[in-house]
Amino acid sequence: MINLKRYREVIFTSILDFLIILASWFVFHSFYPNTMNMLINDFDLNFVSGGIVVSFYWLGIFVVMGMYKKLYLVSRLDEFIKVFKASVLGSLILYFIININENISIGDQRSITMLYWVTIFTLTAVNRFIVRTIQRVYAQRGKGLHRTVIVGTGSTAKVAYDDLIRNKTMGMQVLGFVQVNGIAPDYEAGIKKEEVIGKLEDIQQIIEERQVQDILVALEPERRRDLVDVISRIDFPEVSLKLLPDFYQLVSGLNKTNQIFGMPLVEISPEPMPLWEKTIKRALDIMVSMVVLIATLPILLLIGIAVRLTSPGPAIYRQKRVGRNGKVFTMYKFRTMYNDAERHSGPTWAQPDDPRITTIGYWLRKLRIDEIPQLINVLKGDMSLVGPRPERPHFVEQFSHQIPLYTRRLRVRPGITGWAQVKWKYDSSLDDVKEKTKFDLFYVENISLKMDAKIIINTIITVLKGKGQ
Repeated sequence: MINLKRYREVIFTSILDFLIILASWFVFHSFYPNTMNMLINDFDLNFVSGGIVVSFYWLGIFVVMGMYKKLYLVSRLDEFIKVFKASVLGSLILYFIININENISIGDQRSITMLYWVTIFTLTAVNRFIVRTIQRVYAQRGKGLHRTVIVGTGSTAKVAYDDLIRNKTMGMQVLGFVQVNGIAPDYEAGIKKEEVIGKLEDIQQIIEERQVQDILVALEPERRRDLVDVISRIDFPEVSLKLLPDFYQLVSGLNKTNQIFGMPLVEISPEPMPLWEKTIKRALDIMVSMVVLIATLPILLLIGIAVRLTSPGPAIYRQKRVGRNGKVFTMYKFRTMYNDAERHSGPTWAQPDDPRITTIGYWLRKLRIDEIPQLINVLKGDMSLVGPRPERPHFVEQFSHQIPLYTRRLRVRPGITGWAQVKWKYDSSLDDVKEKTKFDLFYVENISLKMDAKIIINTIITVLKGKGQ
C-alpha cells in the first residue's frame, strides 16, 4: 500500500499547479477570447474542456522537467529557475501547435505565445514562492518535518542531533538513534537510553513501523569501516540516505563554531537520471525492441527451428531472474545448453569450453544472438536495453551476503547489455562477480542517455568482433 505521507509535497504541489494553470487559462482567455476560441475549436473542445486539457499538458511538462522532485524545503531560487525553464519549453511547444492554425498571423502567434508564457510563468512562480515560504515557516515552528533516524550512537551523532533540533529548517524530526554493529551508545555524550530505538540489523522494521523518510548516518571517525555495511543495509529507494562529511566532524568539535545554515549533508545515491531522460530511455526501449523483433522475425524463426533440430528440448529457454527492486520475472533466451543441463549440478556459472553448451549454442553465444528474445522482456517492462545483467534468485541471495552494496544494482531495470558486460568478461568465479558489481554500481550512480549510447556502441563492436562467450 502506498504511503501518501511520503508524497504529500508532490500531491499538494501538483494540485496547486493544476489550479493555477487553469486560472491562467481563464485569465488569458479574457484578454484573447476570439483567438482562444479558434484554437480550442480546431481540436473540437469547448472552453472548459480546453482549459482542463491545457492544464494537464502543463502538468506533463512540469513532470518531465523534474519540477516534482525534491520539493521539501527546496531553495526558492532553484525552484524559480526550474519554473522558468519548464515554462519556456512548454510555451515553445504550444507555439508550434498554434502554427497549425493558418487563420492566425505569425505576429499574432508570437504575441499570444509570449503573453501566455508571461502569464503561466508569473502565476506559477509566485505560487511556488508562496508555498515554499509557508513550508519554511512551518518547518521553523517544527511542523511538517520529515521523520528521521540517526545511525550512530556516539558524540558525532549527538552533535548532529543537537544541530537538527536547533535548525528546524533542515526539515528533520529525529525519532531516535540506531546502534551500529554492537557498539555501545555513548551515554556520556548526552544520548539517553530511551532515545536508542534499535539496532542496524532491525533497520527495515524501524523504517516500516515508524514511517521513516530520512536516515542520517553520523558515525565516529574511527568507525568509518562500518560505513559500507551501513549503506548496504539501508537500501530503500523511498528513504533518503544522508551522510555527514568528515570535515563537519572536525569543525563541530570546536566549542565556538556557529552553524549559520545548518549542517552540510551529502546525499547517498540520489536519483541521477531526470524524468525526461527516463521517459526517452523507456520510449527507445520499446521502439528499438519492436523494430528489431519485427525485422528479424524470419531469422529468429529459423534459429528456433535449428535449436530444436540440433538438440532435444524447447527453442526458448525460460529462467527466473531478479529485476528492479527485487521483483522476480521470467527471462527468455534461445536455449544454448543441452536440456536440463543443471538438473544434477544446480545453478552454476558457465565455464570456458563448457561441455553443457550445444554446437549451435556456442555460435549463438559468440554472436550474442541468444539474447534477442529478451527484447520481449524489454517490451513487457521487466528489462531495458541497457542495465546491469539480471541474476538468478539463488545467486542474488548468495551475493547480497558476500558482496557489499550488491543489492543497490537492483535500483534500475536490468539490461540486455551493460557497462559491466562491455568492460568485464563472463562470470566464472566470485571474484568476477565482485569486479562486475563495481561496474554495475558505477552505472547505477551515473546512469544517463549518453552513457547508454556509449554502452550500445561498445556492445555492437563486441558483437562484430565475436567476443561473446
